[in-house]
Amino acid sequence: MVRCASSSSDKAGFFGKLGRVFKEKAKSDIDRLFSGFSKTRENLAVVDELLTYWNLSDAEKLLDELEEALLISDFGPRTAIKIVDGLRKDVLAAKLKTGQEIKLALKKSIVKLLTSRAGSTDLKLGTRRPAVIMVVGVNGGGKTTTIGKLAHRLKKEKGVKILMAAGDTFRAAAKEQLEVWAERTESDIVRAEEGQKKPAPVLSRAVKRAVAEKFDIVLADTSGRLHTNFSLMDELEDCKKAIGKALAGAPNEVLMVLDGTTGLNMLPQAREFNDVVGVTGFVLTKLDGTARGGCVASVVDELGIPVKFVGVGEGLEDLQPFDAEAFVNALFP
Repeated sequence: MVRCASSSSDKAGFFGKLGRVFKEKAKSDIDRLFSGFSKTRENLAVVDELLTYWNLSDAEKLLDELEEALLISDFGPRTAIKIVDGLRKDVLAAKLKTGQEIKLALKKSIVKLLTSRAGSTDLKLGTRRPAVIMVVGVNGGGKTTTIGKLAHRLKKEKGVKILMAAGDTFRAAAKEQLEVWAERTESDIVRAEEGQKKPAPVLSRAVKRAVAEKFDIVLADTSGRLHTNFSLMDELEDCKKAIGKALAGAPNEVLMVLDGTTGLNMLPQAREFNDVVGVTGFVLTKLDGTARGGCVASVVDELGIPVKFVGVGEGLEDLQPFDAEAFVNALFP
């Protein structure tokens, strides 16, 4: 959901309307979310087997096996230990007495982990137009597609003017791909000028145009890069600085796209991107049958940054706000 606090009723009303555009889809497409985590669900099916014949005398063995099941499902060691230690404390205190109670407590524990430290999953656009959203991530994660879907959702509110910035000057086909999304969503676009290789000037020019022509939102694409390529990461930092120079206080959001199939590899990626540009939210993409859902809990647990959106398919409508309870229900059979 998009939410903003404002002293200006006009601007607050505008961005408040956008909130309803996203909220309507917050708990839809759950069946596809379930199928996207089918591999993780298979790995976690052992939880029901472990808890079916639960008895206190086997508590330690069961909890060890439960921890192993979480590790196999890409919950990182730190997060898996934290979850199981919390359950162990309640089991030994006789607060959890049945297998069903343990499973319910397990799911509640993961929901709490996804929500307590990370804060709001709302998209924060502020009160001043244009709002600027910078989208970052590694190669092939789905940044450009995410921008297209996000534009489509925002454009559902009649009259929203969106400007896309083709800041991926590294990949040859990136500009053309973003142009297709701009056409599909009836958005304007700023491209690199002939021979222009650096992305920062493209983003700066886009933000300045958005201010001059009173656009509502700028969606800034950036070059995909490995978190271990330090020169490209420095370039990404320059992109953020250029946006801030063109419009004080921008960007409003720095969204990092996470490929749901990469497992715990997403943790060092997210850590490095956050160190360089200050990630404000994650978008989880590529939820096919090989998606590894447990790693998301580890990323949120360690970095305290919320997942804001989940991609559940390739269509324009297939971007929904993240819902922690729906996510956990998708993980556990």
